[in-house]
Amino acid sequence: MSPGTVHCVGLGPGDPELMSVRADRLVRAARHVAFFRKAGRPGRARAIVEGMLRGDAVEYPMEYPVTTEIPLDDPRYNDLLSAFYAQCTAHLRALAEAGEDVVVLCEGDPFFYGSFMHLHARLRDHVPVRIVPAVTGMSAAWTATDMPVTWGDDVLTVLMGTLPEADLARGAAQADALVVMKVGRNLPKIARALAAAGKADRAWLVEYASMEGQSVVPLAEAGARVAPYFSIVVVHGQGRRP
Repeated sequence: MSPGTVHCVGLGPGDPELMSVRADRLVRAARHVAFFRKAGRPGRARAIVEGMLRGDAVEYPMEYPVTTEIPLDDPRYNDLLSAFYAQCTAHLRALAEAGEDVVVLCEGDPFFYGSFMHLHARLRDHVPVRIVPAVTGMSAAWTATDMPVTWGDDVLTVLMGTLPEADLARGAAQADALVVMKVGRNLPKIARALAAAGKADRAWLVEYASMEGQSVVPLAEAGARVAPYFSIVVVHGQGRRP
């Protein structure tokens, strides 16, 4: 029996109309559909395709054992996630080896900080795996500001809000244009780092880009709040232009 294929489908930043034609076709035809979610939540990826799945689709929610409950540097964090990814891999591999195609849903682009990359590394030597790229969340975020993120020879830098404050400030100071992801409870730290880098006055906080509830505000007006998961900070480049 020929093995089936595991398709990881990038759904884009959240608006179903920003999905690619290929992603739409695969989602609508899928007999087996897998998606990540936090326990007790419906899952954002699953919500994006609501009303698109065929009636007999078999769904496999992959529920994270931990998200923000323990620190990233706690040894238990990697142990729990490693076991979780191994379990998910075994399920998807078994389906593919039985000749079934599987569609795995992924917000944004799968190879841009997507959780599927951990399954891809475990699957690719055993069964066929195909990736469908997508519009990234940061593309939707800077588009929501209604300003180009880069001009001329600007170099775009992407930083994680989970980095130490000093590293954030150093990276921001060296950047022409900047995107900061994984904002959440790191927002006050990010604001301090951008202030130290002299870029706070050009920074924007974008929440739920392209989704219902989209919000775009100058970072200086955001306050010391906890930003939602789908939040990105954007600093536009000021480079060469005619």
